[in-house]
Amino acid sequence: MSKYAIGVDVGGSHLSCAAVDLDTQVMIEGSFSTVPIDNNASSDAILSGWSEAILETIEKMKGETLAGIGFGMPGPFEYHTGIARFAQVEKYYSLNGVDVASGLRVKLGLPSSVPLRFMNDASAFAAGEAWIGSASHALRSVSITLGTGFGSAFVCDGVPVVDGDDVPQLGCVWHLPYREGIADDYFSTRWFVKRYFEKTGMEVGGVKSIADAAHKSEIANSLFIEYGNNMGEFFAPWLKRFGAGVLVIGGNIAGAYHLFGPSFEEALKHSGIDTVIKLSALKENAAIIGSARMIDPVYWEKIKPILPRM
Repeated sequence: MSKYAIGVDVGGSHLSCAAVDLDTQVMIEGSFSTVPIDNNASSDAILSGWSEAILETIEKMKGETLAGIGFGMPGPFEYHTGIARFAQVEKYYSLNGVDVASGLRVKLGLPSSVPLRFMNDASAFAAGEAWIGSASHALRSVSITLGTGFGSAFVCDGVPVVDGDDVPQLGCVWHLPYREGIADDYFSTRWFVKRYFEKTGMEVGGVKSIADAAHKSEIANSLFIEYGNNMGEFFAPWLKRFGAGVLVIGGNIAGAYHLFGPSFEEALKHSGIDTVIKLSALKENAAIIGSARMIDPVYWEKIKPILPRM
């Protein structure tokens, strides 16, 4: 079997992919490709855009035999069948009910002997960090991505945990009740934008603008302290329940960790949590690497049974 797999990170506005050497556990230098995607386009246009980037990476592999392709895919999605279920979300709605696996196989011109495998994108990020990233030395870890949305996954021995008494329903936390809404309302970009407007009456495009103002604006700085306190209050019970040795933080908002990290860590300490906090080592490559690992036959046997429940 070839040791080269392609990992694919499917985002809402772009797709990124690269080849990964499964033996050495590194991305192949020069194999990275990315394309912008209009998630409101037709299903054929979306799949053609995805295929464009993947074919570019295949070309960059310079004749190496492809073992398979793993996809970190946002939900709702049938990860075990490759069929999209985007009926109740605002992105990729034209793919709802589409057999993405079969459609991509045709566009890529790949035989049935080359597997195409899918897992949740947040789970792929966490799997990558647990394999060779910031959580590689922890048996149990939690990884979160803070950005437009609030991604999360619980991992034990490299494999995402999606059910059981020690994790939330679905093995993620974005949908859990918090304060006057759900966690995603409080730990994604829109919380900062909304809260900053409430405090100042000014509209901003994202968290970076608020972070840039924090060194001279007490209001901006106070938002990050509030954010960290809220996150500590919300996460402490789950970190304790799961017994997480490491919490990995990624996503665009992680760039402002110096502003919200102290209050977050203090809130965890106050709750008696000694989980080690680490920023993502792999960053945007984590989901690519985690997705590619699905092509490893030993890892595939571990993760395959949980995909229907992901």
